[in-house]
Amino acid sequence: MCTSFMSELMLGQHQLGTSTIVSRGSLTSPTTDTLKAALYLASATKNASTTVYNTTGEVSGIGYTAGGEVVTNATAPTSTNTSATAGVAFFTPSASITYNTVTLSTAFDTVLLYNSTQSNKAISVHTFGSQTITAGTFTLTMPTNNTSTALLRLATT
Repeated sequence: MCTSFMSELMLGQHQLGTSTIVSRGSLTSPTTDTLKAALYLASATKNASTTVYNTTGEVSGIGYTAGGEVVTNATAPTSTNTSATAGVAFFTPSASITYNTVTLSTAFDTVLLYNSTQSNKAISVHTFGSQTITAGTFTLTMPTNNTSTALLRLATT
């Protein structure tokens, strides 16, 4: 999870699900922000200190659009108490992220999840084994949305 994202959550800068915010008159019926997933070369430097999407080190190739794919975001964040003193909030996009009919011949191994509605603010960086693909489909399968495997998890102790 990007460090900047954690403080931005507390500032109310990301709307990962639909919710009525009654303390702000102009936001009584906000809509879910649009999230995107961009792929990066194995040589790129993306990590928890990444604050915004940018094209430095992003893959390029046939069928890939700069900025990546829109993430299906129909599952609202959830929270639960795991004990009397601890709780977990968690979120996973509602569908796998798929890049269709792409040719990416330079090795890539990173995806940046970011909020395109909110000035392309970074949410999280995920790495996987180095890949190349020729005229195929690349799919990032999302984990189960629960307290132990969700893509994003915040926990109290």
